[in-house]
Amino acid sequence: MEVKNEWFYDEEFWEQYAPIMFGEDRWAEVSTVADGVTRLASLNLYGSKGLRRKRRLKEPLREPTVLDLCCGFGRITLELARRGFIASGVDITESYLNTAREDAAHEKLEIEFIRKDIRVFRRKEAFDTAINLYNSFGYFENPVDDLRFLRNAHYSLKSGGSLIIEVLGKEIAVRDYVEAEWFERAGFTVLTESNPVDSWGSIWNRWILIKDGKRQEKVFIQRLYGASELRSLLHRAGFSVVELYGDWDESPYDDKARILIAVGRKL
Repeated sequence: MEVKNEWFYDEEFWEQYAPIMFGEDRWAEVSTVADGVTRLASLNLYGSKGLRRKRRLKEPLREPTVLDLCCGFGRITLELARRGFIASGVDITESYLNTAREDAAHEKLEIEFIRKDIRVFRRKEAFDTAINLYNSFGYFENPVDDLRFLRNAHYSLKSGGSLIIEVLGKEIAVRDYVEAEWFERAGFTVLTESNPVDSWGSIWNRWILIKDGKRQEKVFIQRLYGASELRSLLHRAGFSVVELYGDWDESPYDDKARILIAVGRKL
């Protein structure tokens, strides 16, 4: 497919806004998120440090392969590699990938970082688990591309593999909706505005950063999925079983949920 250079191809945006999006809280949660991924994907049941899955008792011991889609700086990719898993990361922002490569080299971790659009990247039955975290789903202009991405992930998973998505659920977006706010972070004054569009099918966002008298602005739209809508989309992509959770502790997706986590199983 021909990939259109949509707003998220603006590398300067990701570089300028990185201190805002990846604050201390995002780095502090790395261990918790990696624990959740490990548990939900049963990665602890692979390899020499754990037990083999019962249906694979005759296969040699091996470490699981994990694909981090929209990996950014490799926050979670690096942590999974530290745990002994064979990790790969895909992203379109070269500066983020270069930082991730430098960190991996410093820690002597063998990680494949790939610059590719997730609407294009696919590798037949190559991974045990794929992840798409930190609310990075639903930004393509064409909703058909959301399904294309999910089908690529399904194609890239081995039989028995899992895709784990962490996203802002529509129900949470409605419950916690704030039209505008401002705060200080990383030396910036940050102003945000948001408005629901298409009957809460999407949410329009404007972020303004101010520092040393300089002003930066970005406008973008995120498509919102309710839990049942995301489950249906994963089924359409080929996943046989879909589980929904409200946090990494596997609490239910209910009125107290903090985030929406969807786990699609490829049988």
